[in-house]
Amino acid sequence: AFTFLNKRLKPLEHLQTKPHEFKDMCYLLTAKSIHEAPSFKNWEGIMAARENLVDQLQNMLDFETADRTTGNRYIPPDRLLGLLRQSVAYQIEFSRYHPKIAPTINSLLDDYTSFVIPNAVGATLTGHQGNVKCVEFIGIEGKRIASGSSDNTVRIWDTESAECLDTLQGHRSRIWDVSCSSQGDYLASASGDSTVKIWNLKNAKASCSTTLVGHAGDVYSVKYHPNESHLVTGGYDKTVRLFDVNTGSVVKTFTGHQLAVTKTIFNPLGNLVISGSKDNTIKFWDIVSGLCIRTISSHLGEVTSVQMNSSGTLLLSSSKDNSNRLWDVRMVRPIRKLKGHQNTSKNFIRANFADNNLIVGGSEDGIVYIWDQDTGEVLQKLRGHNGVVYEAAWNAKQGMLASCSDDQTVKVWWYNEAVKPI
Repeated sequence: AFTFLNKRLKPLEHLQTKPHEFKDMCYLLTAKSIHEAPSFKNWEGIMAARENLVDQLQNMLDFETADRTTGNRYIPPDRLLGLLRQSVAYQIEFSRYHPKIAPTINSLLDDYTSFVIPNAVGATLTGHQGNVKCVEFIGIEGKRIASGSSDNTVRIWDTESAECLDTLQGHRSRIWDVSCSSQGDYLASASGDSTVKIWNLKNAKASCSTTLVGHAGDVYSVKYHPNESHLVTGGYDKTVRLFDVNTGSVVKTFTGHQLAVTKTIFNPLGNLVISGSKDNTIKFWDIVSGLCIRTISSHLGEVTSVQMNSSGTLLLSSSKDNSNRLWDVRMVRPIRKLKGHQNTSKNFIRANFADNNLIVGGSEDGIVYIWDQDTGEVLQKLRGHNGVVYEAAWNAKQGMLASCSDDQTVKVWWYNEAVKPI
């Protein structure tokens, strides 16, 4: 009985209705008479206690069914289903694109977002004084866009109005890459001045909170870890470095590439770093041990970009052999080659995954390409830039595509019914 009291009843002590009820019940284990315990001094006996308990239960049931029996509140049949349908209708009504045929909604865990393959320029973001090397939607919501340029600045744009909200100045050389935290509070920029700067975007005017040093020469790539307490960078000095965001120190240096590292990312779990290099290889690094656990050397040209899908099953690589390739990560085998674009000269042409099994990417012919990842077909060619398109990025929440180019602009693409397919 004592064990049962300790293991089973003691954890329920906080549920007692009177201050010393539990203590008195423990006392009852050794008392000769129930009435000796203060809480049970006026106990009326078993039968009366049971009748009281029945009355309490009856009162609770009466309270629960009062609304239904009095008829004061009528609940229509299938009320919950009706409310859910209203919710879906509201989301569809206020989405960016209004489908002509009612879409099938399979889940209400996320809000409905419309998906249409872009076919026209929605806005051109002008202001940079040099070519724009990189572009990224800020945070999951994507209400702002960040772009890095050879004019040594990062610009923040409003996705909807196309207005330049802020210009981040401080780097002494071109910006090669940017990476944002998932909530859009922080942005990291990699520069030719050998540093990575972390910018606080919480206020109307952004400020540089940390400058990370450690690389020798240009830093070509930067990416936030899924837990956002670390960054991975790659650069001209052939190294991949892992930084602690809070202390600003180098936690680990991964060495093994024979030439400059052009792109560095994490897998979704955050236990691997994947890097692409000018030595034509892609390497997988274990974060804990710092060892290279896998090398892909099938590309015939410099690797300019690597990306991983959200589940971590597919890897997308871009190379100067004029191809983007999809890889099965688990089996480390090539699945598909995506062609049609141009990527052969000194530029870093980058591609990214998009919604609905699409892949978007830049090209030296000034066209933004959209591929079907299942077939490898080119589904859309977006013309509008007047120079090399370095990168294209998709945001699911906004249902929009952004691209950056040698023509010093960022373009936001959307779907326009008036534009007839060529």
